[in-house]
Amino acid sequence: MALGRRGRERTIDYWPGFVDALSTLLLVFIFLLSVFMVTQFFLTQDMAGKDNVLQRLQSQIRQLTELLSLERASGQTQDGEMAALRASLQATEAERDRLKAATGVAPSTPDPSREAALAREVDMQKDAAGRALSQIDLLNQQIAALRRQMAALEEALNVSEKRDQESQTKIADLGRRLNVALAQRVQELSRFRSEFFGRLRDILGNRPDIRIIGDRFVFQSEVFFDRGAAVPRPEALSELDKLASAILELEKQIPPDINWALRVDGHTDSRPISTPQFPSNWELSAARAIAVVQYLIAKGVQPQHLIAAGFGEYQPIDTGTSDEAQARNRRIELKLTER
Repeated sequence: MALGRRGRERTIDYWPGFVDALSTLLLVFIFLLSVFMVTQFFLTQDMAGKDNVLQRLQSQIRQLTELLSLERASGQTQDGEMAALRASLQATEAERDRLKAATGVAPSTPDPSREAALAREVDMQKDAAGRALSQIDLLNQQIAALRRQMAALEEALNVSEKRDQESQTKIADLGRRLNVALAQRVQELSRFRSEFFGRLRDILGNRPDIRIIGDRFVFQSEVFFDRGAAVPRPEALSELDKLASAILELEKQIPPDINWALRVDGHTDSRPISTPQFPSNWELSAARAIAVVQYLIAKGVQPQHLIAAGFGEYQPIDTGTSDEAQARNRRIELKLTER
């Protein structure tokens, strides 16, 4: 019977490790999806702003085109009026020349009033022609200014489109670089996790109450604590010293640009507890995790590389109700993660 029980205790349950691996992959996927959604949101906002600017520019171009058409029509009307004025002026000058010739043939019958009237009419026609020419010059200047404005608007539109293309290229490149950086960080952290767990295994030896499950190093609570207590047992301090030594060595190996942390998780069994110090299993599991973290800090581990978490009885690795199942659920887990 004892041999059968020990055989069952040494059986490795791979299912929690598989679930944790899937959970890690799901978290990484959700993080990447969140980054993509945030990037897509800012890109959409940027594109909407550029579309509004483009619509305003197109509206201004349409207005300028209509104004140019009106100015051209007005210019054509002025040209027609100018041609009519010139024709009238030529007719008047011809009439004047004819009258002068008639006056030279018959000097005995001059008509000063008629000549004065003709001279006034000629002057009026000349003034009208001068005004028409001035209007034509003004219209030509306005048309030239409109053309310059249209050229400036087209240039601004081209610059805006070029910036839009550059922004899209930069966003795509940023996303690609971010994905590569995240993949590299995950690979590096996985490599250091494997080396760290391997070193812990070498230091602590092949003990049945210490095992690796997925990406976590699991200690049975009895390795460090008595039942219902959160103060490390004196005989457990040597194991904690070995753990601190391994973490200190890990701090030297991981590059400073990797924002990592060792999470210490406290777990209890499903048996309720209600004492003045620990009203529930939440307090007991959290107090055990904090006790381990405080001891590691006292041994020189950097506090920013440690996280204490209590899970109570709500994350069991064995759903059974036997004493062996309850013992497996009372545990301290170490998980190397990225903050």
